[in-house]
Amino acid sequence: MVEIIAGTKGKGKTKYLLDQVNGAAAQATGNIVYLDKNAKHMHELTNKVRLINVTDYPVRNKDEFVGFICGIISQDYDLQEMYLDSFLTIAHLEDTDITDTVNELDAIGRRYQIRFILSLSRNEEDLDESIRPKVVISL
Repeated sequence: MVEIIAGTKGKGKTKYLLDQVNGAAAQATGNIVYLDKNAKHMHELTNKVRLINVTDYPVRNKDEFVGFICGIISQDYDLQEMYLDSFLTIAHLEDTDITDTVNELDAIGRRYQIRFILSLSRNEEDLDESIRPKVVISL
């Protein structure tokens, strides 16, 4: 249950993601988490959304990132959605293939009924063909 917002830097992905998360929070029956590389957008999020600055924690590679995600899920049975801004940065996936990590998040999302919305600074055509169907908007 992964959705991808794709586009190069400066195309408006974060604004789109913030609009999505605030809209979802108004109708959510469960909890929503927003992961980012800093706390810059704290005041743009409704107080119903939990902002987590991933760089505050010792996450050094993609495997630790997936473990970090699982830790968040394990402590919140009411978790419904996770928004991941700057996905390539917070997951330590810059200049690498993201296919395995996206598929792993998709499997986790299906198992625990959690929707992951990823914002990543890549064009849709630069993504592996197997994960392109997960792109909901390409900016």
